[in-house]
Amino acid sequence: MPSEQVPLPIRTSSLASIVGENGFYPWENLAPPQQKFILQAIYSPTPPTCIVYPETTEQLAQVITEANRNKWRVLPCGSGSKLSWGGLVKGIDVVVSTERLNKLIDHAVGDLTVTAEAGMKFSELQAILAKANQFLALDPVTPSATLGGIVATADTGSLRQRYGSVRDQLLGITFVRADGQIAKAGGRVVKNVAGYDLMKLFTGSYGTLGVISQVTFRVYPIPQISATVVLTATGEDVSQAAAILRGSALTPTQADLLSTQLVSELGLGTGMGLIARFQSIAESVKEQSNRLVEVGQNLGLQGAIYAGVDEADLWERLRESIYSGSSESAITCKIGVLPTAGVEVLKQAQKGLIHVASGLGVLGFEDEKGLVEMRSLCENHRGFLTILTAPVGVKQRLDVWGYTGNAGEMMRRIKLQFDEKGILSFGRFVGGI
Repeated sequence: MPSEQVPLPIRTSSLASIVGENGFYPWENLAPPQQKFILQAIYSPTPPTCIVYPETTEQLAQVITEANRNKWRVLPCGSGSKLSWGGLVKGIDVVVSTERLNKLIDHAVGDLTVTAEAGMKFSELQAILAKANQFLALDPVTPSATLGGIVATADTGSLRQRYGSVRDQLLGITFVRADGQIAKAGGRVVKNVAGYDLMKLFTGSYGTLGVISQVTFRVYPIPQISATVVLTATGEDVSQAAAILRGSALTPTQADLLSTQLVSELGLGTGMGLIARFQSIAESVKEQSNRLVEVGQNLGLQGAIYAGVDEADLWERLRESIYSGSSESAITCKIGVLPTAGVEVLKQAQKGLIHVASGLGVLGFEDEKGLVEMRSLCENHRGFLTILTAPVGVKQRLDVWGYTGNAGEMMRRIKLQFDEKGILSFGRFVGGI
């Protein structure tokens, strides 16, 4: 029988010889909750035939080589914590998880760099770094996220206020190309100017250009002490406080504007909120915290300072609240606007936060009502609204990315250069790339 007539499930079983029986799971053998979770990311009349778990970069390369040879469409993922982000992937044959590529490769304590495989969980890396009094300055949606998934989705969080984005902290990557070849970019040093900057290209590419197998980050010393200031009041007063903070010499590591609903859910008071975290030596943290509280008092805002366990609990509850919905119809969006427009946007939002310095943020909706109007509001403030998580039906009806720029053709050419056959995360990125 010609190879093109061989039933797909039979042919994909060849992957078991690469990853071993313990790394190959036919679709029908997956638990219903896992099947349901994967289907949230897919637009296809039929499910994938299997999920495979390579344990080395070489195995991963062999899997992708086999997929490329057979023109199987692949959905790469890590732990799957952000598998439902972005556009719906079309016609997937095989899901490839890097979760078992989870080894520490190198921790250069003196150079403040760390290299690990892409499947290592963020929480596990932080525990390793903490032994050397260091940490990775990212704040992903969940500590169970893998390093590769964080890079692929550019999942930074509020710490970008002080430390920048994933792109700013990523020093090097190893990835498997769509043809199965292993490639590297960057290095293990903080300064690396040789070659094309593929790290920036791969960050936020949602697995459409290659499958990341190894990453190198810069790391930072753990601050001596931490404290968080929360100011609440009407939107106008909070906006004024944020403007003063942006123009001051204060150096918060995290600073966000909070919507009225979010302030209420967290039990922080009434009205809108400004939350700012200071981390440094004890004297600096105390001085900066008091100065921001004083700014609030002069504007008539209610202020409070959180420290120790209360502070850690506050930031944990904030992360959980912003990314949780009360129903299956809940929608989470990433937005970007001019920083000065943050309060105006949050006034129209149900639940959300916007980073004070960058104007990037996250909004939560209980359903799609008001979503189109909010996108228009963001665009009027020279920004954007991208749907991260939503029911499959919503993603089928609406443009997930809402991209209105002029780089679409360039992105398609880049996709063609990296993935000529279109086998990697097809349809997940801007414009159905």
